[in-house]
Amino acid sequence: MNPIVFGLLAGLVFGVLDVLVMIPLDLPDKKAAMAGAFAGRFAIGFFIPLVDMPLPVWVIGMLVGLLLSLSDAIITKAYVPIIGIGVAGGGVIGWLAGMLVG
Repeated sequence: MNPIVFGLLAGLVFGVLDVLVMIPLDLPDKKAAMAGAFAGRFAIGFFIPLVDMPLPVWVIGMLVGLLLSLSDAIITKAYVPIIGIGVAGGGVIGWLAGMLVG
């Protein structure tokens, strides 16, 4: 599969899943929080198949997930859920990219 197409699909799916998890949360500005979460998770999914490093692709995914989640985690002080979901989702997307993108 083309890495850009995979990245667009992975980013869309990861972004939507993260927004769905946020639905039951009580947040002061829920629309802004959901839009920001979608954008961050979309970026993780989009960039993973485009990064070329001498590491296993699932490790690249975890690293991209960590790095792109750090700013949101620092701003919200919700380190464990934001970084945890970013790293786990990045690892899964990286693993899938390794299988489907080649």
